[in-house]
Amino acid sequence: MKEMPAQERPRERLLRAGPEALSSAELVSIILGTGVRGQTALSLAGAVLRAFGGLRGIAAASTRDLASHKGIGPAKAVQLKAAMELGRRAVTLEPEELVQVSGPRDVASLLMGEMRYLDREHFRVVLLNAKHRIIDVVTVSVGCLDSSLVHPREVFKECLKRNSACVILVHNHPSGDPTPSGDDIAITRRLASSGLILGIEVLDHIIVGDNRYSSLKELGLMTPATATCSGALSWHEPWPGPAACAAGRENTSCDS
Repeated sequence: MKEMPAQERPRERLLRAGPEALSSAELVSIILGTGVRGQTALSLAGAVLRAFGGLRGIAAASTRDLASHKGIGPAKAVQLKAAMELGRRAVTLEPEELVQVSGPRDVASLLMGEMRYLDREHFRVVLLNAKHRIIDVVTVSVGCLDSSLVHPREVFKECLKRNSACVILVHNHPSGDPTPSGDDIAITRRLASSGLILGIEVLDHIIVGDNRYSSLKELGLMTPATATCSGALSWHEPWPGPAACAAGRENTSCDS
């Protein structure tokens, strides 16, 4: 970096022109901070991006895989993963103004950008308050989706801790085809029934593929529900509005 004119160095360019003016390699070089013998931070950043197939590849890679790349090591790998996680949280959650969802498309749009590229099935739970604003997105399991990995106890543990009124289940199909399997349907119905007992409504189960998604609610594959945080509700009806959910909570254990 020292060989570059001062005004062309990534840090100075960011200060002068803003982060949006920098290339991905320049931004990664700022995170790395330093290069290694024979490589500047900028050339090392470019090598890492090429090796992992760009920013999405870095985001999907494990810390161990990043650390094994020549010139990275554990410290720089941790810096990269921390930066990626901060970026993910900034996009998916805004504490000052929680994102409100009104249907499956909103959730799919929020998570598809990341989940469509994952090489294993990730099962996540979107926690919502009574106004259908996102409290958090929690990863419950990683690997093949089956009932032993996706246990109601693990799914609803964080919901109870965070006083979530309703939830949306989300997982990806690495094949790119979001068509629900028999196991997907069975797990959805099991979790929906468990949610009824706890007073936490499972609004939907969304399966993410390659730029496509399926909503089990829209497909009519969720079991009928009765007493939920939105009052009497059939899974074949549209998502209940926030007002209905809030009103129905007077007779349930759901909290905002």
